[in-house]
Amino acid sequence: MYSVLIADDHAMIRAGLRDWLQREPSISRFAESATSVETLQQLRQASWNLLVLDINLPDRSGLDILRQIRNTHPDVKVLVMSAFAEKQYAVNVLRAGAAGYFAKDQGPAEFLNAVRTILCGQHYLSEAVSDLLVSALDEPEEQAAHAQLTEREFQILCKLAEGRSVSEIGAQMFISAKTVSAYRARVLAKMQMSTNADLTSYALRTGLILA
Repeated sequence: MYSVLIADDHAMIRAGLRDWLQREPSISRFAESATSVETLQQLRQASWNLLVLDINLPDRSGLDILRQIRNTHPDVKVLVMSAFAEKQYAVNVLRAGAAGYFAKDQGPAEFLNAVRTILCGQHYLSEAVSDLLVSALDEPEEQAAHAQLTEREFQILCKLAEGRSVSEIGAQMFISAKTVSAYRARVLAKMQMSTNADLTSYALRTGLILA
């Protein structure tokens, strides 16, 4: 029998996911958390087979939490869940050690398929993510410009492209505005761009953010 921890800051989503998971007879134990602090506490207090992790928890980046969990709890499989377009985060979370990426616009049947696949020891890749990984090999050089960024630089790129301010990004990522500005400068230099508007245009054109 398996155990699943659900980490999402929306109570309605947690309740819905738990309801779906209760239809799976092989899962016998559940718990929920709404923040990264609660999630890490649950991981310390009990063993879990699977963590369903929202990429956008309010107190810390899901990618940061994922990397920490891979170091401290390597036996826990992680299914990252997000409302963002798969092209924005799927490849990055898989590189960071996730066992799968689930877009929230998919239905219960596909969610349970993802859970079963991961609990069986395999990686879950939706058809869209599989197509993305294949098509990435044929992308024009300009569209792959963000591939040279580190994970943290990529996060900063997406947040700047969405129109968030340096201070807002710093508060969300628990780093100083000065540090965000330094990352911004690196991103602009690596991508040979000059302004946030350039980053937004690029992100929209390549599907990293939605219009």
